[in-house]
Amino acid sequence: MKFLWPTMLLWLLAVPALVAAYVWWLRRKKKGAIRYPSLALLKDALGPGERIRRHVPPLVLLLSLVTMLVAIARPTAMVTLPSQQQTIMLAIDVSLSMGATDVEPNRLTAAQIAAKSFIEEHPANARIGIVAFGASASLVQPPTRDKEALLAAIDGFQLQRGTATGSALYVALGTLFPDAGIDVASLSVPGGYWRGSPERGRKLDPSKPEPPKVAPVPPGSYNNAVVILMSDGRRTTGPDPLDAARMAADRGLRVFTVGFGTAAGAMIGFEGWSAYVRLDEETLKAVADITRGEYFYAGTAADLTKVYQSLNSRLVLERQSIEITSLFAAAAAVLVLIALTLSLVWFNRVA
Repeated sequence: MKFLWPTMLLWLLAVPALVAAYVWWLRRKKKGAIRYPSLALLKDALGPGERIRRHVPPLVLLLSLVTMLVAIARPTAMVTLPSQQQTIMLAIDVSLSMGATDVEPNRLTAAQIAAKSFIEEHPANARIGIVAFGASASLVQPPTRDKEALLAAIDGFQLQRGTATGSALYVALGTLFPDAGIDVASLSVPGGYWRGSPERGRKLDPSKPEPPKVAPVPPGSYNNAVVILMSDGRRTTGPDPLDAARMAADRGLRVFTVGFGTAAGAMIGFEGWSAYVRLDEETLKAVADITRGEYFYAGTAADLTKVYQSLNSRLVLERQSIEITSLFAAAAAVLVLIALTLSLVWFNRVA
């Protein structure tokens, strides 16, 4: 349990002082009883149970005060609640490296099977959109609940040269925030606003408008949509995915990343040339960390299916941090009522 106003807990230091004041008051009453023998005789007539019972209402009242002080500090707790996600963007790598056969029958086919399984099991209230990215990124299916359209979009994947991971994130952002003024073309197309570079996207044309400025919100705080990005290689063109991740984080959008392929990598060939490809886990982990998402590794087709199943279950039920001040306030009120009731029933007076 955490607290939004933890400094208010300092008021709990007053509790021992209240206990000391109560003990002092009892001792003062005891001295008064000694001065008046009739009161002392009345006290002796009370049994041990009665003497203990007289302290119960003040104790319950003290507990109510402690509970109220905790409530003032605004406690929060992690609880499992139905997900509020309404849109899920799947960004899937279709670069030539996805043709590698280190995952049977090949990476692309395994990714298609896993994505289809995700769609078949996805939350009924959520829409799914699909972004395919190679040398560029494109929205191959706008967010929809139509499973047939989603499955057809996945079946239509075609391998492309290049891996523009950052472009995929910008296309997803532009789809999820259509009114935010995000110029997807300028941000994501190589040769536009950003120079395609494996080192880092750099501004090419000063006449192009700067990316839109927004008042940042806490990363991971946007609950209406998420992005699931799956890639098997390193960015070779397009903007830096970390820049796109920061833009997503400023809007509170979480990005879950999936690294696919064997740890050793693979050699691929196409039209007379060959290249060695290997997973860039460092970048995928950084994207997930910046946006408060999570990174998953899948080394086989079965692993990838399990990752998608895990993500599906997370998007149906999510652990969220919620404020539980009202619960503590209600508990404090109940304790006060208990203390008053015991005093009236046992002693015919208010403690």
